[in-house]
Amino acid sequence: MIFRFAGCLLNTSQRTLLRDGKPVAVEPQVLDLIAHLAANHERVVSKDELLDAVWQGRAISDSTLTSRVNAARRALGDDGRRQAVVATLQRRGFRLVAPVEREGDPVSERSEGAASPAAAPPADQDIRFCRSGDGTMLGYAWSGDGFPLVKTGHILTHLEHDWASPVWAPTIRRLAAGRRLLRYDSRGNGLSDWSPASLTVEDFVDDLEAVVTAAGLDRFDLFGLSQGAAVAIAYAARFPERVRRIVIAGGYARGRRRRDSADEAAKAEALLTLIRQGWGEPGSAFHRMFSALYLPFGTAEEAAWFAELQRLSTSPEAAARIRDACDRIDISDMLGRVRAPTLVLHAARDAVVPFAEGRLIAAGIPDARFMTLDSDNHVILPHEPAWKAMVEAIDGFLVDDGTQARQ
Repeated sequence: MIFRFAGCLLNTSQRTLLRDGKPVAVEPQVLDLIAHLAANHERVVSKDELLDAVWQGRAISDSTLTSRVNAARRALGDDGRRQAVVATLQRRGFRLVAPVEREGDPVSERSEGAASPAAAPPADQDIRFCRSGDGTMLGYAWSGDGFPLVKTGHILTHLEHDWASPVWAPTIRRLAAGRRLLRYDSRGNGLSDWSPASLTVEDFVDDLEAVVTAAGLDRFDLFGLSQGAAVAIAYAARFPERVRRIVIAGGYARGRRRRDSADEAAKAEALLTLIRQGWGEPGSAFHRMFSALYLPFGTAEEAAWFAELQRLSTSPEAAARIRDACDRIDISDMLGRVRAPTLVLHAARDAVVPFAEGRLIAAGIPDARFMTLDSDNHVILPHEPAWKAMVEAIDGFLVDDGTQARQ
């Protein structure tokens, strides 16, 4: 088995490790530890599991385990402060968080018709630009190959920086494994125009139509996350003949100001105030609060990336405008008009979008499937067991039935 990650190449059969093309000398136990983390990179590996895999269950001290993990980090060009390759999750275990390409998978382990969890992620993406109906410039990107899957736009994305982010990259690359993934930065965000004349849900749907038209797509699947869920649903209701299947994750049909709740309206106003005062200011209380709200159980590296994404993705003024537009979304009357098979996923303890909003979507779309994810995070992170459950559910749901699409 060969693993490629973070500039490293690990060959488990030859028991060799290269970093930036140069051999790295490591102790056998350290190599075994790295190999086990690489082979199980899609989930958290507990301390007990490591002891069984590397030391065959022999009792060792915590200091011995710590020293081996530190040695593994040094071998991979990582350290305990950055944890960019091997992350420690307090009271849970360890995880190799860098994106991993794997060669030599046994065919028998793959689910027929589904993208393999170990499928090598696309090495590159193709970024292009188009204009929406009102002239707003939009950036979009292709990656992977197969039946098209379109990820609808939402706040806090940047096509270039998400490609390397520990928060977004593993999910993006998994979605592109065995599929042709089309992503775009929503208006006001990322590589798209940060100062559009208008920001409404109708504009967001028009942007999606502009992107798929520019990409030459006739029929495709939709993946709607958070704000992007309403966009996917509204588009599917408007163009039922173009949408084959829909996946909704952490989505809502009604923004905070449309949920008939004084508490939700108050939260909307408070968040707007905080955005205007602290968006994009490194180390600010808002930076820390925002990351803690969206990623309460994220690693220090993930929280830092997510906070930095504020500055990279948009301006404080645009962020406030987008947030206000999202709070005023209400496409609940469109749910019953969706005809495409739909899978709805929602974290059980999501602090950003109430669990009830996920249930409302699933109940409103005819015959929609609903799945609860055991997580506190709004953005499901790759080191969570919930991430593996999520991507496997998506893979199983979006099995290519041979439908052809013009690309």
